[in-house]
Amino acid sequence: MLRVRCLRGGSRGAEAAHFIGSRLGRGFTGWVQRSFQSTQAATASQNTCAAVDNKATSPVPKDCPVCSYNEWDPLEEVIVGRAENACVPPFSVEVKANTYEKYWGFYQKFGGQSFPKDHLKKAIAEIEEMCNILKREGIIVKRPDPIDCSVKYKTPDFESTGMYAAMPRDILLVVGNEIIEAPMAWRARFFEYRAYRRIIKDYFNCGAKWTTAPKPTMADELYDQDYPIRSVEDRHKLAAQGKFVTTEFEPCFDAADFIRAGRDIFVQRSQVTNYMGIEWMRRHLAPDYRVHIISFKDPNPMHIDATFNIIGPGLVLSNPDRPCYQIELFKKAGWTVIRPPVPLIPDDHPLWMSSKWLSMNVLMLDEKRVMVDANETSIQKMFENLGISTIKVNIRHANSLGGGFHCWTCDIRRRGTLQSYFD
Repeated sequence: MLRVRCLRGGSRGAEAAHFIGSRLGRGFTGWVQRSFQSTQAATASQNTCAAVDNKATSPVPKDCPVCSYNEWDPLEEVIVGRAENACVPPFSVEVKANTYEKYWGFYQKFGGQSFPKDHLKKAIAEIEEMCNILKREGIIVKRPDPIDCSVKYKTPDFESTGMYAAMPRDILLVVGNEIIEAPMAWRARFFEYRAYRRIIKDYFNCGAKWTTAPKPTMADELYDQDYPIRSVEDRHKLAAQGKFVTTEFEPCFDAADFIRAGRDIFVQRSQVTNYMGIEWMRRHLAPDYRVHIISFKDPNPMHIDATFNIIGPGLVLSNPDRPCYQIELFKKAGWTVIRPPVPLIPDDHPLWMSSKWLSMNVLMLDEKRVMVDANETSIQKMFENLGISTIKVNIRHANSLGGGFHCWTCDIRRRGTLQSYFD
């Protein structure tokens, strides 16, 4: 039986095991402790991560339009999000926990309304140009349906308006020939899946698997209503203690907290992805895939791909400002760990939902081609030194909505086979 290998070491791992167990009960405690003990034993062994089984398999039917196992095989078809009708989410407790203090006034003033119209217009134009460039590279591009995100909706547990359909990476995870719809954790994103249903139904009718993870109620119990955040210092303290705004009341996760490398899928516990959500994914994907929990020195973990972005077989970009606590295990497995350069985005450019490290949130078109921001000349040079040609696109205004190239896309088909890169 495969299990999530919680790679957290030392006292942090023990604290994590105790914390999860206290929230989820005795049976789950046993699983966490066994995972942690297994990780300790693996760390002690010199050979644990050295062997790599590169035996290739291809269980996906040949005529299925959906097939993607990793982040770097040749890209053939992709979904690209839309900025049209994007709205500022209401300033609820989970939004506050995921955004920076200097923008809280922006959310309080404009929550439920459109993002600034001029900025949105420029973002739309940038993404259109990005789509055109992808098409010129021979890639099929699909787009979600425009939806009115300003409409207020009500469930038995909460009221909200919507946000957007800009970041398909947040809500969709493709594993082999299966599309998994993430349950999400922000109330403003509860109905975001509706923008993608037409596309997903088409893929399903052509042979793809389609799974929707359990939809959370998003009742008040899912959130720590008294989450004590007032400053960046608070964030650091809470993250170090393993405390997040989402509780273990019910499973929740965003797809963008997972990143794929063949049979191995890496995930972080974040403000939007809880341990119950990770455990659901582990059980769902076993025994063909292994789900590993990794962690970072990150005061505001939300989505892994601007912190730890796998760009090739055994090749990963690791954010120097958010070091990975388990990075030695990757090095022992023979992986090459690259520290990307400091982003060049100006301090006065609005980033309402993200950090400057969207510079490393790149999209690999294959092992030797990468889509990168036209303004980020330092990371362009880094890729060129690695022998990877850069396809430069300007999406500065699109960045403001919370994503880089990886976020704005969901790769539907990559030409490749299922392999193991981390044993």
